[in-house]
Amino acid sequence: MKLLVALGGNAIKQANEKGTTLEQFINCKKTATFLAKVVKKMGPQDRLVITHGNGPQVGNLAVQNDVAKENIPPQDLDILGAMTQGQIGYMLQQMMDNQLRDLGAKVPVIAVVNRVRVSRDDPEFRGENASKPVGNFLTEDEMKQVKAKHPEYIFKKVKPGDGKVWRRVVPSPDPAENVEADAIKKLVDAGVVVIASGGGGIPVVLDPDGHLRGVEAVIDKDLAGEKLAEVVGADTLLVLTDVEKAKLNFGKPGEKALDKITVSEAKKYLQEGHFLAGSMGPKVKACLRFMDWGGERAIITSLDKVIEALDGKTGTQIVKG
Repeated sequence: MKLLVALGGNAIKQANEKGTTLEQFINCKKTATFLAKVVKKMGPQDRLVITHGNGPQVGNLAVQNDVAKENIPPQDLDILGAMTQGQIGYMLQQMMDNQLRDLGAKVPVIAVVNRVRVSRDDPEFRGENASKPVGNFLTEDEMKQVKAKHPEYIFKKVKPGDGKVWRRVVPSPDPAENVEADAIKKLVDAGVVVIASGGGGIPVVLDPDGHLRGVEAVIDKDLAGEKLAEVVGADTLLVLTDVEKAKLNFGKPGEKALDKITVSEAKKYLQEGHFLAGSMGPKVKACLRFMDWGGERAIITSLDKVIEALDGKTGTQIVKG
């Protein structure tokens, strides 16, 4: 099995946490505990590749930028993406290495600073089309207070109901190419557990002169993770989030958890609008792209159910058909 795991933000920072170093390391240790058990069960030809989100971290860095801008020059979003990619990659790498050592598994782990090319003509760069949530969840009053200070910010409601359901959104262009694809594939083929494309990858565009340049964006980590799955030739894509299964009519009357569904059924549900654009939508879209590319199985589930989901006992299992 060649498995690509896309970690949700709750694998690093819980919504109710401040995001201290200790909190994030504790969460990364929990995540690594589950994933190390997956590695321990793998055969000599099996491979694991990990990607992760960075929405809360890059949002918090943007706030730090704003608070300190009179004394320290603010950094662009692509730089913040690179910074958080290094931060989270280090934490996951260290915890994975420690957990594998405890299990007696001598498997090297490496985190890669990884760029992903996007198109400068992507509609996400035009006004209200921006769709990627970053930073903390806010109440409507909190959102309005921030908006008053930064009228250029775009905010959207990313969860049904009331309370902390608002987040800032930034452009999230479609990933076109993983720039470090060849190097990552060589590492994976050599048996290394690779952490790559973190936060969707550092967003870059190709200039007319053939040079790459960073842009103000945050690529969706699930869609970029699917591109990474293609690069390494994965047969299974496991998208981890904060729910055990995807649901129809989420947060509405008639809510229904999805078990095993076919690709055609998943496409139908996506078109009917059952999956929110800022949360489950990109996860389902990534799974469908993976299956259309040639993947054997795509799974959406929660971190604590990873072993059972890989055994086919839980999660939303998307299969051919």
